[in-house]
Amino acid sequence: MILESVRRAARLTPNAIATIDSGRERTHAEFCDRIARLAAGLTRIGVKPRSKVGLLAQNADHFLESLYAIWWAGAVAVPMNTRWALPEHLYSIDDAGISFLLFDGAFAEMAYRCAEARPSLQGMVALTPGSGAAHDADALIRSTPPASPFQQSLNDIAGVFYTGGTTGFPKGVVHTAASLFAAALTIALDAQYPHGARYIHALPMFHLGDLGHTFAVTVLGGSHVFMPRFDPTAYSDLVRKHQVQICSLVPSMIGTLVDSADVRPDHLQSVRILIYGGAPIEEERQASARRLFAGARLVQVFGQTETCGAGVMLPDDQSGRQGAVGRSSVGCEISVIRSDGGQAGEGEVGEICIRGAFVMSGYLNKDVETASALRNGRVHTGDAGYLDADGYLYICDRVKDMIISGGENVYSAEVERAVATHPKVAEVAVIGVPDAHWGERVHAIIVPKPGTEPTYEEIYQHCKRLIAGYKTPRSLEIRRSPLPLSAVGKILKNELRKPYWRDKERQVN
Repeated sequence: MILESVRRAARLTPNAIATIDSGRERTHAEFCDRIARLAAGLTRIGVKPRSKVGLLAQNADHFLESLYAIWWAGAVAVPMNTRWALPEHLYSIDDAGISFLLFDGAFAEMAYRCAEARPSLQGMVALTPGSGAAHDADALIRSTPPASPFQQSLNDIAGVFYTGGTTGFPKGVVHTAASLFAAALTIALDAQYPHGARYIHALPMFHLGDLGHTFAVTVLGGSHVFMPRFDPTAYSDLVRKHQVQICSLVPSMIGTLVDSADVRPDHLQSVRILIYGGAPIEEERQASARRLFAGARLVQVFGQTETCGAGVMLPDDQSGRQGAVGRSSVGCEISVIRSDGGQAGEGEVGEICIRGAFVMSGYLNKDVETASALRNGRVHTGDAGYLDADGYLYICDRVKDMIISGGENVYSAEVERAVATHPKVAEVAVIGVPDAHWGERVHAIIVPKPGTEPTYEEIYQHCKRLIAGYKTPRSLEIRRSPLPLSAVGKILKNELRKPYWRDKERQVN
């Protein structure tokens, strides 16, 4: 069904623009043809149905073509986090069983480091010229006749999308063609996307926070405008030049746009829908966003990788509900479950659960974690909250130990594992603390080994070699006394958080 969106647009509006990137414009007919040819090329070099194919690249037209070409060939797409360090990439290659890797010039060095460390990679395909790979995507497209799409079952795995893990390792979230298509419909219907609209890719495309909207726009025959990395001036220039109508941003990006002297409301006057999520937004910042995107309807979203970004939406005309994150989206059931497994009553706090056709099949190779997170068709989000009488959802705190910084999920166990390997560290706890720009800041609390004086710079540089930059601590606290422990020896993070959250209404930001 996801592939049929591409074919349908090519049939109904073959001459309409599908992709716009760096001066290149391709129609829906050209887009579909390139996908079919690249899929045939991938098959020719050894990609088989259900092969796992890694995709390591910046936002670009070739990223989107590659994603659909992988599915056209019947393979499974594994978008790779461009912010990861080498050990994280190697973990995902091993965990997913990636056999082919598609990459662009920006990540050629990382791709070859992966290939050197993992001879299990059978093939490397460069998406941009000059990378020295054995295979070049454009050459495959030019030299290969188009193939018919592989006839996959709707319940076959379409993609594995990595998110953080409370055990310190990333979890591969498994989605099918059916769940991705269901998410596309949910987002398009609830956010009221118009047919043929233009959408700009500012969020990283490896993340379902962007791809959920990508599929929704494609289902409606829309156009995709790409920028390799977010920059406020370049963003406003692209929006104005190409008359972009739909934008999706995290609050830190909105803050950067609001604070930029180079961005004015007339630059963004074409925008009709501004989706934001990944973290709550402060009222003052939201008001500034309304002034900057004067012609747009603001829609807050709450979802997870496990739900393909779908779940709860709060349109601007309902934002008078102080503290609410929204109501359930089309085709979505929101429930709040008590610790004893019973349904929470109105206003009663429990764990927020989401059910819908867009939920994941489970975590790859992690049966225990899947059984814990996916029960009775519901995704247990790990967030604590309650529903009011009108079905509005409010988030109070987190059940699971996660930090949301700049719209990215950061699991403290993963950061702690990296910090703990520093030779000067005896004990460590990582928590999220309020931050005006990032929403939450990754904060490390360290008990040093006797006779040592670790500095923030030492810890930062050490962690940067092991984990992605956005996960590294942004602030550091040195303690000389042991960290507070519970009766069973667990660090009492609530006690550590208290000084930072004392004056806050809720324990997430």
